[in-house]
Amino acid sequence: MPAPSRSAVRKPLVPMAATSRIASRSGTVMLTESRTTSLRRSETSGVVFTGLSLRSGKKNPTPRSRKRSGEGVPCRTVRCPPMIRLYDTALSAVTPLETREAGKVSMYVCGPTVYGPPHLGHGRFSLVFDILRRYLIWSGNKVSYVSNITDIDDKILQRAAQEGRDWTEVAQEYEQVWYSAMDALGVLRPDHDPHATQYVEQMVQLIADLIEQDAAYVTSDGVYLSVDRVPGYGLLARQSLDEMLAGGGDRVILGEGNKHHPADFVLWKFAKPNEPAWPSPWGSGRPGWHTECVVMSLDLLGDGFDLHGGGMDLAFPHHENERAQAVAIGRPFAGHWMHNGFVEVGGEKMSKSLNNFTTLVDLIASHDPRAYRLVVLGSHYRSPVEVTDSTIAAAENALDRLDSLARRVAEVAPAEPEPAAIAAFQQQMDNDLDTPATYAQIFGLVTEINRALDAGDEQGSAGPLVAAWRQILGAVGLEVFGQAQQAPAEILALASQRDEARAAKEWALADALRDEIHAAGWVAEDSPTGTQVRQA
Repeated sequence: MPAPSRSAVRKPLVPMAATSRIASRSGTVMLTESRTTSLRRSETSGVVFTGLSLRSGKKNPTPRSRKRSGEGVPCRTVRCPPMIRLYDTALSAVTPLETREAGKVSMYVCGPTVYGPPHLGHGRFSLVFDILRRYLIWSGNKVSYVSNITDIDDKILQRAAQEGRDWTEVAQEYEQVWYSAMDALGVLRPDHDPHATQYVEQMVQLIADLIEQDAAYVTSDGVYLSVDRVPGYGLLARQSLDEMLAGGGDRVILGEGNKHHPADFVLWKFAKPNEPAWPSPWGSGRPGWHTECVVMSLDLLGDGFDLHGGGMDLAFPHHENERAQAVAIGRPFAGHWMHNGFVEVGGEKMSKSLNNFTTLVDLIASHDPRAYRLVVLGSHYRSPVEVTDSTIAAAENALDRLDSLARRVAEVAPAEPEPAAIAAFQQQMDNDLDTPATYAQIFGLVTEINRALDAGDEQGSAGPLVAAWRQILGAVGLEVFGQAQQAPAEILALASQRDEARAAKEWALADALRDEIHAAGWVAEDSPTGTQVRQA
């Protein structure tokens, strides 16, 4: 006789009457009709891992701040910013980014699994959250930024086996490749970059707490989380468990192990021959992917940290499964869920599994890496973006305009930024990180500044506009090259001859001199003051 299903013999940890606010911003249950359980948000505040239990016992947490994000801190800008509004995947709406403490923002962004070179999709999420981080800092906030390194995973082991190498060598090599690419893109290093292998003991403790809560179970191949014991599972997927299964199981892993429910996911994988393993009460093995980020984020940022981010493909199942573990042990998790859209190739998501990817290493080797930041800046973070050779080439041409202006304004006297320009910048960035509007503003200012300089207005409107332009570029991490290398005397002589030819309207000679300058590795550009030269 078959054993009864778990749903027939167990009840959810929280009564159904208490789950009307399952879609709370923290991802935990906001009880409205019952005072049951260790899952009530008011009883599960910031407890740091002690080595004994990951479950919280502290009451009366500090409430999440509803003040302006810049309130109470010095402000470098024309005005202290209002609270930025960002799309929250959990609520399917653009909402204010509420923080635990005014003027401080805690962010966790899922980092790479280091088994191969990163591609443009990885570069996009890194740049999106780098731009957000820089803007929050520029706005006067203190930002704590954590991004992990997954340095033990099936893919790492597979690559090591294929190449006949130790798995740690593979992980270390591609971590170096990752950071080299991030440095080239101008992405700020995280404040903390926890590695999965550094947190195995804490992950074992989390799994033990889940088993104690009757939210996880042991099978012949590992330990699994019981998703039907987690109120509101499916929040980030925007589907209930029943809807997931009714859809044919395309959003759950149906054939994995000896699971009690098709959507249950592995927390601990028992060791296989010739694989790395760590001890646990249930047998040697290694943690599943979804467990590491829960432990790391709560350990380094505390309960109810402000924002969890990553690519849209991580919303389900990875982030859903992270959130489920925190809910099951009664700890408030992320206050806001932010996800960026895909990089596409011919309308399909760029991914290693489809073998349609371009690596960041290749991009950086053949193009100005600043161009990719400009591409990301020009598309809204939630929209897909098609990246092609022509896309990058267009961005490089746009960079030439920025660099050209930077050289032209190098001697413009310092001034206070134009208030209207700064106010417009803040308004658009506070509106769900509207970087396309900022992109347009940057190049609109290029036109305005050039017009002012052409009119000889260096001491008038040009100065404040230049100051605003520079400040906006810095706030989004876009570097421009305003100091050109001094051209050798022979190139300067050719430029002078070209000016004389143009003055005499000897256009063929002027063109020939321009071509001679270009053949020597320099570019001749016309300006109101004569031919300007820069390195090609």
